[in-house]
Amino acid sequence: MKILYTNFHAGDGGGHTTYILSLAAALAGRHRVTVAAPKSSRLYASAQLLAGVEVIALEFRNRLGAMTGSGWRLRQLIARERFDIVHVNGSADHRIVMLATLGLKRTRPRIVFTKHNDLPVSGLSTWLKGKLGTDSVICVSDYTRRRLAKTVYDTKVVWVVHHGVDLGRFAPVRSEVVARLRSRWREAVPRDALVLGSIAGTDCNKGWLNMVAAVALLPAAQRERIRIVVAGRLPDALQCARVDALGMTDHVIFTGVLSDVRPLVAALDVGFVLSQRETLSFACREMMAMGKPVIVSDSGGLPENVEAGVNGWIVAPHEHEHLAQLLARLLGNRLEITLAGMAARARSVAQFSLQTFVERTEAVYQECLVRIPSLAGSGSVAEWKVQRNSG
Repeated sequence: MKILYTNFHAGDGGGHTTYILSLAAALAGRHRVTVAAPKSSRLYASAQLLAGVEVIALEFRNRLGAMTGSGWRLRQLIARERFDIVHVNGSADHRIVMLATLGLKRTRPRIVFTKHNDLPVSGLSTWLKGKLGTDSVICVSDYTRRRLAKTVYDTKVVWVVHHGVDLGRFAPVRSEVVARLRSRWREAVPRDALVLGSIAGTDCNKGWLNMVAAVALLPAAQRERIRIVVAGRLPDALQCARVDALGMTDHVIFTGVLSDVRPLVAALDVGFVLSQRETLSFACREMMAMGKPVIVSDSGGLPENVEAGVNGWIVAPHEHEHLAQLLARLLGNRLEITLAGMAARARSVAQFSLQTFVERTEAVYQECLVRIPSLAGSGSVAEWKVQRNSG
């Protein structure tokens, strides 16, 4: 197959970027993969490092002039390359792909749309994208699938494909390595501290301030035995003021953006993702794959990652008192944390593999092409079928 991935994010891109890079890297060995993204994006820079992946700089903006220019460039690219699949991942790139493919016949690719967020599905633009620019839909969680019920996308073939994690890259590390990583923090983290951490970012909707507020409720003796580590952009002035008002400045460590989160995760006791709006969370699954139990909010698709009380814990959003009670219990029961961490890794191996994620996504592409045969005539689909059958 010839596959084109698109995304509109000009900066980091968060989970969208991780999603596309994971698929592109895994599929480039057996398909012809192209990524189109803004030149200023992490996706553009990172995809250039992937063997066998072609990367094209393309802006996906909502201004009419920008949309026209990008749409024309994309239309020329599609007509020339004769892609079998265009996999769109955001509202802006989805809209431009729709415009770029209007009226195409022999060179029109099949369009697969992944619904990453839980934003409302409404409006004329969304209806047009659903009717004119979508052949198959991927939801990243059962929660997301429910959000699409009775919308324009519900009339399409809709799949649920959960995120996968590279279980070799995200794996538990030896205890002596953990001790060495913690020693780097010296006086910032007491030797017997319970280290709680999030790699989900510092945006307000990620809910990390709820963890800070919960720890602040603990008695001073317990509070001194906890440190919170948050990776992502450094907090803004309002966020810092909130931490200070809670009396927690000395208990929270901000790492800034990390090129590799694994050393941080290895040094944690417990991970957390307390997002107010989250459809699944790569961050949650990466921490669990490294053998860290996670505390998640009962919000969106987050509970789909965790079996409560076995490999993590689920708390109601903004229930600071209940979260504080859980932390007090964990402070006195390190065995519970250890066992939950082992169970988190076991669940990851059983359900979160990158291979399963890639194969299920690949099956979506193939089903779409069989159901709606492409006239592009690239030959790559037929060749891939022969390779699959002979293998």
